[in-house]
Amino acid sequence: MTGIRQLAEHLQISIGTVSRALNGKADVNPETRRRVLEAAAALGYVPNQSGRSLRKGTTGVIGFMMQTGPEITGQGDTFFMSVFDGVQSVLARHSLDLVALLCSSEEDPDAYLQRTVARGFADAIILSATRRRDERFALLHRHKIPFISLGRSLTDVGQPWIDLDFEGMAQTAIERLISAGHKEIGVIWPMGDLNLGYLFVDRCRAVLEQHGLSLDESHIFRARPSEAGGYTVAEEIASRPKRPTAVVLVNETLVTGLYKGLEEKGVKPGRDIAIIGRYSPQSQFLSPALTCFNLSLRDLGIALAETLLSTMPSYTDHYAEAAHRQVWPMTLVEGSSG
Repeated sequence: MTGIRQLAEHLQISIGTVSRALNGKADVNPETRRRVLEAAAALGYVPNQSGRSLRKGTTGVIGFMMQTGPEITGQGDTFFMSVFDGVQSVLARHSLDLVALLCSSEEDPDAYLQRTVARGFADAIILSATRRRDERFALLHRHKIPFISLGRSLTDVGQPWIDLDFEGMAQTAIERLISAGHKEIGVIWPMGDLNLGYLFVDRCRAVLEQHGLSLDESHIFRARPSEAGGYTVAEEIASRPKRPTAVVLVNETLVTGLYKGLEEKGVKPGRDIAIIGRYSPQSQFLSPALTCFNLSLRDLGIALAETLLSTMPSYTDHYAEAAHRQVWPMTLVEGSSG
């Protein structure tokens, strides 16, 4: 691997001249620039990114903070892998790189982010798993670090956000179940303080009330957002003397466990209990076919990256049309489960 010093010694010209030639400066003789570029290609010149970052005051890195662990992501997380692909496709246009900031489920996310910020690890941050009140927003705002949140929060510092349309999902799902004759409808939402759960349950309750129905508190189930969480809540539903005739769940990973747990208890999805959930690659193998909501995760990632870059001075002109805040639609996929 050849650096700028070795390249200058090979050409017997100054490091400054080599640097200006590589960076396309106008004060370099065209013949000298040609020699430098040809030698750089022939000798395998690799720029020192650390030095460049120090000079520019940037890292060229965008961090994506997410929480990990079997209690959160179950046996795998295809959701974020697809989102990452979309984000990186945009960052690559500008020679930027995406780095996943993995906060263990056993660590406080505020403390984790504070440590990351102190290290100056990234130029900007994408936050996920937004909580009802989220101190991470204020932390990044105080440090003047550009960020976007995948999800909303009652904490608001004027940052851009994109959130899935959980209210629209609740509206459509509850209306569909009521039209099918269901009155005892339950909801399953993830444990913890994730804001999406509040948005979802509040809208479910409101739609039921519009039809003269109510959301029975005993029909609100909390589950860990994993396959095991779905299995556990299935046992809870099946054990109730008065169980709901239909359930709507907001998390995509727990549905396979829910199906299995209900069937083991003799409660057949689609026949004994209607189920409406969110699509995942695993859900396509369920029987009966899951009635679910789907979206393009890659397109979501593209929108996240473009919106974030639109707030950063070096890239604003490229994404002047990016929406500052938007609710991301989901499409209902007809199945036979509900």
